[in-house]
Order: sequence, then structure tokens, then C-alpha cells
Amino acid sequence: MRQLVFLTIFLLMGAGDVAWWRWADLRLRRTSGPKLWRIALALFTGLLLLYLAAVFMLPSATRRSRGPIPMPVHAAGFIWHMLVLPGFFLALLIGALQSLAARITRRSTRPAPTPKEPSRRDFLGAAAVSIPPLVMVGATAGAVGQLGKVRVRRFDLQFPQLPPALDGMTIAHVSDLHVGKFTRDGSLARLADQVNAMKCDFVAVTGDLIDLALADLPRALTMVRRLDPRHGLFVCEGNHDLIEDADAFEQQMFASGLPFLLESGRTVSFRGQSLQFLGIRWAHATPELANSVSRVVPQIEPGAFPILLAHHPHAFDAAAGAGIPLTLSGHTHGGQLMLNERLGFGPAMFRYWSGLYLKEASSLIVSNGAGNWFPLRINAPADVVHLTLHRSSNS
Repeated sequence: MRQLVFLTIFLLMGAGDVAWWRWADLRLRRTSGPKLWRIALALFTGLLLLYLAAVFMLPSATRRSRGPIPMPVHAAGFIWHMLVLPGFFLALLIGALQSLAARITRRSTRPAPTPKEPSRRDFLGAAAVSIPPLVMVGATAGAVGQLGKVRVRRFDLQFPQLPPALDGMTIAHVSDLHVGKFTRDGSLARLADQVNAMKCDFVAVTGDLIDLALADLPRALTMVRRLDPRHGLFVCEGNHDLIEDADAFEQQMFASGLPFLLESGRTVSFRGQSLQFLGIRWAHATPELANSVSRVVPQIEPGAFPILLAHHPHAFDAAAGAGIPLTLSGHTHGGQLMLNERLGFGPAMFRYWSGLYLKEASSLIVSNGAGNWFPLRINAPADVVHLTLHRSSNS
């Protein structure tokens, strides 16, 4: 079933490439311009189709970070097929609807005479052919320049139920490493140094260690082992971790010796106070998330301050309902492509997408993530989160 879905997606992308080539070639022919332009257009389209064929037919080789396709080529392929091409067809549809509306409202029904020579409109149409490739090149350059740049985002959280011994405790929240095509060894080493420089008491890693290939899991685990919290580190799973082989990922995580929380918890003593980290399974639907939360709630030890690691932030509703004071999540990438803090893919797809959310006495922190599955971010910079917990003054 999954293979059929991927085949359908790739066929649609390929059909989009061919449809764009036909549209662009027609406009170039109307101007009687040099044949070199049409040859360049055909070559460009052929390379796009070759990229799709390589990614589909050689998934094991092209998914991992050290595959045969250079990273900028992957970035260009992603940006073209997932951003530029859909945007082009949307603009084409809007233009067609506007043209149709103009024809309907036109007073005269006589057709305009067909010009014998290329019109100004034909030349403008031919010039428009260059816009999508130029947008792809510019966006790819911007995306490659962003990769590996991670900001530190700081939050001071207030909890009336926080035990006095935990006041001032710090947590480094790391999410969405996506080790693979766009998150490679050099940036991982810099990220580990950046997190260690925070000198936090604990580190929480909330899923998507890898992007697609299990072959990249050893590199992700090496990076996680480089993290050096003062008192403990804990990990939960994300959706990308499970794409290639969910069972194999979970088995390798348990074999790694890292504290991997899969509908389970770990209790530690910090300043003489019990602190419990809980982790749930990946789920997309809210009911499944609620069921997973319900399976860890009975594991909360009396007197322990619980912290939930849940890759999907929509687990917060069930966690807050169960009285869990702090939930840490990722998954959203801050919305990835945002016009501003409130407009973009984030609020269109998620109830919670970036930063701090409050519900009664419970708090949720959603990290934008430190890595990338899609190379370009707009107004959603990659981050790691530094949290400081405080006992509120009214407690």
C-alpha cells in the first residue's frame, strides 16, 4: 500500500513536469525564438524526470545522507516539485479563472482578430517561462544557506505544582534531527556542541532522529551520545523514524542503551526530588494520541513531577486533561513556510505549532526542530529549546 502511494505521488510529479514543459514549450514556439531555448527547456525537464526516476527506483541509495545525489540537487528537486510547481499551477488556475471572468463580462462578443506576428502578450508569456526555474534556483540557494543554522530559544516556565527542589531546573529540548539528506555529520557535531554549551540538567529528544533511512540511525545515535547533560537524557520516537521499518527502528533504539521511552517512563532523583520522564508512541490521529497518553498516565509515580515527551503536539490535549504539567513536542517544524507568526502552514495544519501553549496548569513547548526534511524554511527557523522551570509565586 505504501509503495502504491509513493508511486502515485511520483507519477503525479512527473505528470506535472511534463505539463509544465508542454506549457512552456508552446510559449517559446509562439515567439519564433532560438531553438536553443527549447532545447534547454527540454533538457531541464529531462533532468527533473531523471531525478524523480532515480529517487523512486533507488530508494535505499537516495534516501540516506551519503547517497549518490548531491545535497543541493535534492534541495532543488524538493523545492521544484513540492513548492514551485504547485505554486505555478495555482497561479495558472487563477489566471485562467480571471480570463474566463473577463470574457463573460466583456460587452462585445466578437472574437479578437488573430495577429499574424507574435504579440506583446506572446513575448511576455515566453519570458514567464524563465520565472519558475529562477525561483527554484533562488530558493535552493537560500535553503542551502540555511541548513545547519540553529537558534537557541529560551523559555522560563511557571508551575504552581512544581516541587521547591526543582525550582531553577533546566532542560535542553532537541527535536527533529532528521539525519539524512539535509542534516549531515558536520552540522550534527556543531549542534551537539551548541546543546552542550547550554549546560542543562537534562536533555529531552522528541523524535525524528532520522529522516528516512535506517542506515543513518548510527550517525543520529552518535550525535545523541555526544550530548552531555548533567543528570540525564531521554528520547521518544517520531513519524520519520518509522517510515522505512518501524520494528527495526524500535529494536535498534532499545539495543542502543539510550533511555528510549516507548509508552514507558524513567524516574530520576534530582536534588532529592523524584522527576519522571514519560514517552509515548508516534500517532497522527488525536484519539490514538489520547490512548497512548492514557497508557502512560497510570505509570506516574506518586510524588514524582512528570514530563511527557510526545512527538506530535496534539497529545497535549490528553496530557493536560490528565494533569501532566509539561509536554515537550516537535513534528511541526514551526510551520516550515510561514508568512508571519500566525499565517502559514503551521496554523493551517496544527492546533499547536511553535513555542509555548498553556492550558489550565499545564504547559506545552513545541520546538521548530533542529533538522530538516524539506530544505527551505520561511519565518520558522530551526531551533533547540532551553527551558528553565520555576515554582510560581502563588503556589
